[in-house]
Amino acid sequence: MHTPSDPDAILDDLCARHGTRQDQLLPLLHALQDRLGYVPPSLVQPIAQHFNLSRAEVHGVITFYHDFRSAAPARCVVKLCRAEACQSMSGDRLLAHAQQALGCGLHGHSADDSFALEPVYCLGLCASAPAMTVDDRVFARVTPARFDAVLADVTHAQTAEAV
Repeated sequence: MHTPSDPDAILDDLCARHGTRQDQLLPLLHALQDRLGYVPPSLVQPIAQHFNLSRAEVHGVITFYHDFRSAAPARCVVKLCRAEACQSMSGDRLLAHAQQALGCGLHGHSADDSFALEPVYCLGLCASAPAMTVDDRVFARVTPARFDAVLADVTHAQTAEAV
């Protein structure tokens, strides 16, 4: 019997819903990531077989689109704006601080998987640079001290949820 979180069972369900037309590959991948939080590499071959595609074609789609992940996401995603306006307003200094504080580089996870650090290219807050998002909440005029305060609030909220 499959459990609700069994990736193979979820894929079987989604394949039945999406059919075998190749134009359903992207909708299936999005649905799979919505259900699991990522597209497990172990499912690339079964997806390819379902759509009569090569494993390389499916892998190419997953790696081409930045929204798809091949590993489980961190509990909290920090996105720092890397566009020109934010860089000109000490964005590089903020990035260096974020990397030090989280213990990871861009596209990385903190050691405990609490945080992921991702680049984003323009949040539309150029006049209030540098900007960032934390789990889709937007912050402007972010200094290293403000970054630390936001992370402390997030960490406190995560701890409270765990209790």
